[in-house]
Amino acid sequence: MSENKTNINWFPGHMAKTQREITEDLKLIDVVIELLDARIPYSSRNPVINKIVKGKKKIILLNKSDLSDPDLNNLWKDKLSKEAPTILTDSNSGRGIDKVTKQIDALMEEELKKQAARGRINKTIRVMILGIPNVGKSSFINRITKKQSLEVGNKPGVTRKKQWIRIGKNQELMDTPGVLWPKFESEEVSLNLAFTGTIKDDILERTEIAYELLKKLHKDYKKELYERYKISEVDDKEVTDSANPMYTLMKIIGKKRGALVSGGEVDDEKVSRIILDDFRSGKIGKITLEKP
Repeated sequence: MSENKTNINWFPGHMAKTQREITEDLKLIDVVIELLDARIPYSSRNPVINKIVKGKKKIILLNKSDLSDPDLNNLWKDKLSKEAPTILTDSNSGRGIDKVTKQIDALMEEELKKQAARGRINKTIRVMILGIPNVGKSSFINRITKKQSLEVGNKPGVTRKKQWIRIGKNQELMDTPGVLWPKFESEEVSLNLAFTGTIKDDILERTEIAYELLKKLHKDYKKELYERYKISEVDDKEVTDSANPMYTLMKIIGKKRGALVSGGEVDDEKVSRIILDDFRSGKIGKITLEKP
């Protein structure tokens, strides 16, 4: 395992078409929800979102906040709140989900008063979710709709209508989540997306990704890393004295976890899968890879 830079080039060709469709759909929308991964708030953002939703009311959700560092969650929330109301959510447990519909009502309060003054009572607020793959949109939609997808405006004889799901007394969510593909502005962004599984492992060299993740965790979350894999002081000295510390650490973890091939050698592919799975499931600890 070398110290060479990991080269990631992956960009689906349908990005432009998706962007056009979302821009068209936005004409029907009152409030946009931008879903981010709380472990990588910067890397899980597509910079084009701000451009295409300009002028729309917006809420930012830091999702998967159960997996991220609680201290950094609050710092990121403070930073992003300067741009738009920001809520910490966890779609698996449902934490923070109830705040979303309340925030939508709060954002639209003045607008609804103006509409009522003009005689338009009980206007439906229409909402769209935007985000890149793997930020938890499906789980979020299941949570906010309580898994009871009610189709509105999809009656027989009505053609080419958008389908809407009721999420509040007067709120409807566009049924398809707007998926914008990530933009790789730097190698760091690419790696963060690979660590969290947004870029699928079969596209990349899994061992390279696990190696780079170990470097990051060893620097910022050494205590959690060592506790997870029971790395002793003797092991740590072996890592420190090594010409290639992170590869040595990977080998030590492989031995401790029984990721071996015949002859007792460590299986790099197997230990890499263990490290990535443990990180993604939160078994190493609550970790945020980006600081605001």
